[in-house]
Amino acid sequence: MLRRQFNQSALGGLVLGSPLLALAQGKPPADGADYISLDQPAPTEGGPGKVDVVEFFWYSCPHCNAFEPQLEAWLAKLPKNVHFRRVPVMFRPNFEPQQRLFYVLEAMGKLPDLHKKVFHAIHVEKQTLDTADLVANWAAKQGIDKAKFVEQYGSFPVVTKARRATQLQEQYKVDGVPSLGIAGRYFTSGSMAGNMQRALQVTDYLIAKAAKGSKA
Repeated sequence: MLRRQFNQSALGGLVLGSPLLALAQGKPPADGADYISLDQPAPTEGGPGKVDVVEFFWYSCPHCNAFEPQLEAWLAKLPKNVHFRRVPVMFRPNFEPQQRLFYVLEAMGKLPDLHKKVFHAIHVEKQTLDTADLVANWAAKQGIDKAKFVEQYGSFPVVTKARRATQLQEQYKVDGVPSLGIAGRYFTSGSMAGNMQRALQVTDYLIAKAAKGSKA
């Protein structure tokens, strides 16, 4: 996990005595250890009967890049009562160009095609995408009209979404990525759960917990 202080922790698998083994043996995740409950609820999306799940990420984070295949496999099995969304974080000012890049691609309907390509450009092609000019030039190379991209980049909707993303990050008390927010009430990460595989299992537990609570 890439943290605000940029310390790293493993995305590793099962080891003897690990929290993953404990979960497999039926021990439920513990509040304050495997996840935290928020003191104040965070805003959610998806509407009534939906459990909102947020992945907090940063395109330049190597752990977020490594997590993508696991996340995609998990999303393929997502229950219909779950509303999933990605939220790019901003721990410091040079994160903002990639944050806005995400929302411009979303606004232009290009996110499904280009989300993975951003990761590839950064982590495989070793491109630096940390300024407005660099992300605009990259988008143009993907066939996007540069003038329209720049217009969207500075537009009120994109700027507002980026600001709200940072606010949500603070409301969930995000201290590193990748990490997951559930139902506006819970937060977990690889650092808390042991690794991101188990963080997804903890998320499944919290989805069920939130869904049960909504029916109570």
